[in-house]
Amino acid sequence: MLSRLAAERATGVLMRERGTLYLCDGEVVHAESPATPGLDVLLTVRGALHAEVWRQAVAEAGARRRVGRFLVDSGRIAEGALELCHLGALYDAAYFVLGPSSSPARFRYGAAHWLGSVRPVPVAALERETLRRRELLHRIWPDPATDTAPLVRSRGLAEPALTPRQKAVLDRVDGDRTAAEISLALGRPAFHTLVDLRRLAAAGIITAPHASAQAPEPVVAALLTGTTDDPDVALLRRLRDALEAL
Repeated sequence: MLSRLAAERATGVLMRERGTLYLCDGEVVHAESPATPGLDVLLTVRGALHAEVWRQAVAEAGARRRVGRFLVDSGRIAEGALELCHLGALYDAAYFVLGPSSSPARFRYGAAHWLGSVRPVPVAALERETLRRRELLHRIWPDPATDTAPLVRSRGLAEPALTPRQKAVLDRVDGDRTAAEISLALGRPAFHTLVDLRRLAAAGIITAPHASAQAPEPVVAALLTGTTDDPDVALLRRLRDALEAL
């Protein structure tokens, strides 16, 4: 359906079970999902914008669907910074919107988002990135329960050395929060949180109730924590670090 809408250069909103995609002339200009923090959260929690500035922009330019343009033209944020943050939020939400669904999709022609067009993304590029992310998560840890269930720490396991980002995520695993709630609390893109949570699950540090995947091999935990003297594992760890840096 999305490919057909792109081919006909449609403008409107595609509504699916886990969120919405806004199209303009067949390209995706905005995406929203309850599973990930919105652009407003990503901008305000990280200090790129004050919350009051965001509210002012929505109040003054929302009806004209030019909130993004208002922020740039009024000097509240640089155009490049807005584009970068918006693309991150768009790809993040689209990952969830384009995920498996038990409900049919609906498209409403002519609808437009109040943010306005910031940096349109071709449908083909969005689909490729969504598939890449799905495959990456599967390689890290194949059980998707980590993405949606409340998460708990494994009992009897001493906390290993973690990266600051992983520790910030683990500190918010309390048996009640889901990945989406952890992302919201941190003001981070949800996909980044999923990557960290699946790595923690692969290392046996956290679990999801009724998880279907088998217990991780010790070498997986070693890759995460760096607590092994095995030269093969050390090589893999350096390779992982280099790829993450790229």
